[in-house]
Amino acid sequence: MGIYSEIAERIRSEIDDLEQTVDRILKVWSDMKKAPVDQSVYIDSVALNLHGFYSALEKLFELILRNIDKKTLPSKTWHQDLLKIMSQSAESVRPAVISNDTYKRLDKFLRFRHLVRNIYATNLIPQKIELLIEDLGLLWPNLRRELLSFAGFLERLNRDLVKRYKI
Repeated sequence: MGIYSEIAERIRSEIDDLEQTVDRILKVWSDMKKAPVDQSVYIDSVALNLHGFYSALEKLFELILRNIDKKTLPSKTWHQDLLKIMSQSAESVRPAVISNDTYKRLDKFLRFRHLVRNIYATNLIPQKIELLIEDLGLLWPNLRRELLSFAGFLERLNRDLVKRYKI
C-alpha cells in the first residue's frame, strides 16, 4: 500500500469518527434545549466536541500538507495558513481539498477552537455556540463529500502509479 492509499484510508476512517462527533454535538445540544436548567455541563460537552471536531480535521490537513504537498508551516500563523492552503490546489500535485465556502465556514471553527483553548469554560457564550452548531449542520454534509472526493483522488493517483511503475 502506498502513501496515497494510506492517507485515503485515514481520511475515510476519520470521516467515521467525525460523523460520530457531529452526531454527539447535535444530540447534546438538543438535550440541552429540552432540559435548560443546568446548561453548563451541556455547553462544556459541546465545546469540547467542537474543539475535537476541528482538531481532527487539522490533523488530516497537516498529514496532507506533509505527505502530499511535501511542506511544513513554521510560521506563527500556521493554523490559518494550513486551512487556507487546503482550499487551494497545489499545482501539479493535488486539487483543493476543500471548497472556498467550506474554508470560510471552517475558519469559524478554527477561531472557536482557539477560544476554547484560551479562556475558561465559564466564559463561553451559548448563543455563539448555537450559531456554530447551526453552521455545522450546513458544513458537515459538504465537508464530508469533499473529503471523500479527495480520498477518491488519492486512490486513483495510487492506482495510476501502480499501473505505471508496476509497483
